[in-house]
Amino acid sequence: DGRLLVTERQGVLKIFDPTSKQMLQVSGVPKVRYGGQGGLGDVILHPQFSQNQWIYLSYAEAGQGGQGAVVIRAKLDLNSPNQPKLMEIEKIWQQVPKVSGQGHYAHRLAFDREGKLWISSGERQKFDPAQDMQSNLGKIVRLNDDGRPAAGNPFAGQGGVAEQIWSLGHRNPLGMAFDEHGQLWVVEMGPKGGDELNRIVKGANYGYPVVSNGDHYSGLPIPDHATRPEFKAPEISWTPVISPSSMIIYQGDQFPAWKGKALIGGLSSESITVVDLKSQPVQEVQRLDMKQRIRGLLQAQDGSIWVIEDGANARLLKLKAH
Repeated sequence: DGRLLVTERQGVLKIFDPTSKQMLQVSGVPKVRYGGQGGLGDVILHPQFSQNQWIYLSYAEAGQGGQGAVVIRAKLDLNSPNQPKLMEIEKIWQQVPKVSGQGHYAHRLAFDREGKLWISSGERQKFDPAQDMQSNLGKIVRLNDDGRPAAGNPFAGQGGVAEQIWSLGHRNPLGMAFDEHGQLWVVEMGPKGGDELNRIVKGANYGYPVVSNGDHYSGLPIPDHATRPEFKAPEISWTPVISPSSMIIYQGDQFPAWKGKALIGGLSSESITVVDLKSQPVQEVQRLDMKQRIRGLLQAQDGSIWVIEDGANARLLKLKAH
């Protein structure tokens, strides 16, 4: 209906009406582990939301061993116009294992055209789990809408958590979007250098922490992708970094020059980077200087673009063609 769901990291979910400018807080949100990069994360609607009222939320929670991301689904009850609330909450997924530290949850959510739920799971700044098939850290995960592993996942024969996994060797994948052909693209924050845009292939290993086009923050080098061709290399990487936070693949008509291109929100770069996914090789074609850290992007039904900034004084912006 044109209203927006907005998550705030300390654990608040709001509904914003762009027409009336009314902002309502949704009750019933579970307690989140707020701190570092942790808190309330992504929110998306079920593809059949108008029939089933399901929404999906990701957030960090505390538990045995430390912290980890979880995904819930809940019914968004809008029957009382000014008192929206979450009902019938189900926890359908969690990072395994919970670990110390408060970074690299990633926990972005997306549905594909078949109604499968995809989750980007960061490696929680622990490096090695990205290559460990007994952990879902550092992975792209593909599930049914109720959280069960989807049929056809490449590592299903290994059992356990491996049944969820579609691809591995990821660091901190913060943007996830499907193009018009149903191909999944993921943008992830590299270490010191080496931010990556990856075309996600079933069963592929993207190499982290064995390879990266960046280096460790300690200064220790990491071998570049070119040295280990058995790992899938990014379609494009950035050094200096853009610090990608989010991504959409634009399918609207308001900005014809961007149709089919990826728009990537940037934190340290304070930018929106436009990438042509069809060029050979994939290449950056434009960078919009936003002069603020960009946290999230969303295409509206009318083809305009919503932008949300990062930080305590963040603004919600609407980009329109002129």
